[in-house]
Amino acid sequence: MAASESAGSPLVVHRDGALVHLRLNRPDALNALDVPLARALAAAAGALATDPDVRAVVLNGVGRGFCAGGDLAQMQADPVRVARELIEALHEAIVHLNALRAPVLASVHGVVAGAGVSLLLACDLAIAAEGTRFNLAYVNIGASCDGSSSWSLPRVVGLRKALEIALLGETLDATEALRLGLVNRVVPVAELEAQTDRLAQRLASGPTRALGEMKQLLRGSQQASLREQLDAEAAAFLRCAATQDFNDALDAFLAKRLTRFTGR
Repeated sequence: MAASESAGSPLVVHRDGALVHLRLNRPDALNALDVPLARALAAAAGALATDPDVRAVVLNGVGRGFCAGGDLAQMQADPVRVARELIEALHEAIVHLNALRAPVLASVHGVVAGAGVSLLLACDLAIAAEGTRFNLAYVNIGASCDGSSSWSLPRVVGLRKALEIALLGETLDATEALRLGLVNRVVPVAELEAQTDRLAQRLASGPTRALGEMKQLLRGSQQASLREQLDAEAAAFLRCAATQDFNDALDAFLAKRLTRFTGR
């Protein structure tokens, strides 16, 4: 997929070798999702899902916040039609992000609300700047949630806490988000970009096939019986054992040298 840095695009796609950045680019609207942005995200994620050279993906937002949820102004004229189109595109994007073998890292700041929380939860890891505010927010506009948050939120924080977050619509700060596991790390605002890049480069230089297998095993574990999960683990390990990375790592271990993974 070719790199794109068009400032006028609702989604800016930038590729740095095996690392791809997806940047929500509606800063005047706090990156609220409208139909064009949701469709652009679905198309980009779909392209990444079929690209074997992608080894890590970063999802972030341009401007003062990550994502303020769905664009309510766009919905006002025809709520049902616009919501349907927006949700269809958002859900397609979520499916593609989930299917990606490469790990997906959310890097968030400012506002993370509504569908922004759903996108955050759809990523594999998340890093947040101090001062970031989180609110599932759907109940505050008289709506139920979308973007898979009803699936992912109870898996991350537990059912009782998920119900509290969803039904009360209260704002959480970054410290509470870290405690609950909504994010993995909280860093000073000035360090967010550097720390994101450091973590993303670490993921991009890892054993991509093994990371993908691990990601799918963990994401699928709660729908599997123990026997099914054991079978899935065995099959995944054998697929890893056939990779160049695995064999190179064995050689490096026995030779007492560091492994340089290639993602193959």
